[in-house]
Amino acid sequence: MSQELLLDYYLKRLKLPTVRRLYKELARDAAEHNKTFEEYLEALMEQEVIHREDNQLQRRLKAAGFPVPKTLESFDFTAIPSVNKAKILALSKGEYIRDRENVLFVGNSGTGKTHLATALGIAACRQGYRVRFWRVGQLVAELEEAQNEHRLTRVEKQWLRQDLVVLDELGYVSLSRAASELLFHFVAARYERGSLIITTNLEFSEWAQVFGDEKMTAALADRVTHKAHIIAMNGESYRFRETLRRQEAVKQRAEIP
Repeated sequence: MSQELLLDYYLKRLKLPTVRRLYKELARDAAEHNKTFEEYLEALMEQEVIHREDNQLQRRLKAAGFPVPKTLESFDFTAIPSVNKAKILALSKGEYIRDRENVLFVGNSGTGKTHLATALGIAACRQGYRVRFWRVGQLVAELEEAQNEHRLTRVEKQWLRQDLVVLDELGYVSLSRAASELLFHFVAARYERGSLIITTNLEFSEWAQVFGDEKMTAALADRVTHKAHIIAMNGESYRFRETLRRQEAVKQRAEIP
């Protein structure tokens, strides 16, 4: 077996696909620029690490289940002046996850709550955290299905493995008593064991409208708000302003000869 085939075999067995793909190209570059063997090896290993980290990130993003990717860079903070940009950027560093704290975005529909919640979730994925995104209605449906199929305990173990869970649209749909109890159990199980990001259009005093039980609502709010960062999202609809901006951009492009 030739040296090239043998090397290819070894790299395949060692599962170093990027090294296998780039070692010849980087060897030529090293020879042309008089690089040392150590510099060549460092460049080769760097590319392997970058490739692996990118693959791991893509797996985390896929597992998180974000419906639409959103980033902080694409959020127009000037549209919602009440939002403290410095606070959001500080949260994006992920210390609240290490401290098992929660983040609550509270405000009217269309003010960018889901955008910021998703952006913080993606930032957490980039930092290596396990993240899962659920709309509350979707989560409750999955919990009810798991309960009916007698696998709720197994599902609970799965959600407790997540470093961060994003619960979107709390309060948009009223819940039955059984669904409320399942959601309460979900939140209670994560209390001080993992972080939550919750978006809601309701003030805390209005949560009883969703859960239908004041005592359970009070207990839930107490757990959620303990050690929490509460971000008020008030003002003109962010989504509406974004629509107007896109329409204006399309109009301007159409007018360019």
